[in-house]
Amino acid sequence: MLTSSNSNSGTGAERETHASAQIPQLAATLKAAGDPLRLEILRLLSQDSYSVLELCRIFDLRQPALSHHLKVLAQAGLVSKRREGNNLFYRRTAGNELLQQLFTGLDQLPLNESRATTVAQIAAERAEASRRFFADYGNRFREQQELIASYSVYGPQVAQLLKPGRHALEVGPGEGEFLEELASRFGTVTALDLSETMLERAQAFADDKGLQNIEFVCDDTRAAASRPESADCIVVNMVLHHTPEPAQIFHDLQKSLKPGGQLLITELHDHGQDWARDACGDLWLGFAPQQLVEWAADAGLAKGRSVHSALRNGFQIQIQEFLKL
Repeated sequence: MLTSSNSNSGTGAERETHASAQIPQLAATLKAAGDPLRLEILRLLSQDSYSVLELCRIFDLRQPALSHHLKVLAQAGLVSKRREGNNLFYRRTAGNELLQQLFTGLDQLPLNESRATTVAQIAAERAEASRRFFADYGNRFREQQELIASYSVYGPQVAQLLKPGRHALEVGPGEGEFLEELASRFGTVTALDLSETMLERAQAFADDKGLQNIEFVCDDTRAAASRPESADCIVVNMVLHHTPEPAQIFHDLQKSLKPGGQLLITELHDHGQDWARDACGDLWLGFAPQQLVEWAADAGLAKGRSVHSALRNGFQIQIQEFLKL
């Protein structure tokens, strides 16, 4: 009895010490969040990453003032930052259970109308930059793509993960090689691309191979979301780093998936090779694997299988499977 009493007393003391250590951090976190402007920043950063200059535009602040608020939020662990070339991009962190309750309520509030307009303008500018690049990319696509990772590096591995079904969607089919894999496993296939130039190249490949069950759609992933629960499988190969709002794509594609459907994402790991922006039209320098998992979870998708491969040129490829349960 005496030994048991001492053990319980020690456990209680440990818990008390642990709680005492957490209280100052929790107070600092709540203090950092307890500012109207910083709450608006946290609301904005829930779904996407923004650079300091983009945030200055959205909130109509000079850089020193905005940097102060971001520093306070970062020190409290409320936002994380990552370097993309010469720019720092910020995004909201997951937070603990208490903060998640705060974020849930915060995210239900609409953005200020003028700020929402600026956010839409930034998204449109990112998309237009990508469109312009691929409009000029044309015949250089294969040459430039192979500077990072050729289709042969990841295509066969993605094919091995496919679960055949009635309908498949490929977002950003490039020159169309993977459409041949999909056309042989699914009754119908949709190829969706924002670039008319690249879509024409994919269609030329399909015509050359005699693939008759493919529909070609020139649009963004909102077109996929407008067809709810229509796809058994969605494939996105080496596309997210070209897109203006990668987090939003997960939400759009989740809507398009049938229950039990499969989303396969092939992407670069995060890297620091800034030359890829000009040479290959990359808007983002890859993504940390956990970033994709968090975006998927936020969209209601569960993590499945994954494959990671290192390349000789310093890049790493990740293939991640997500499921709609």
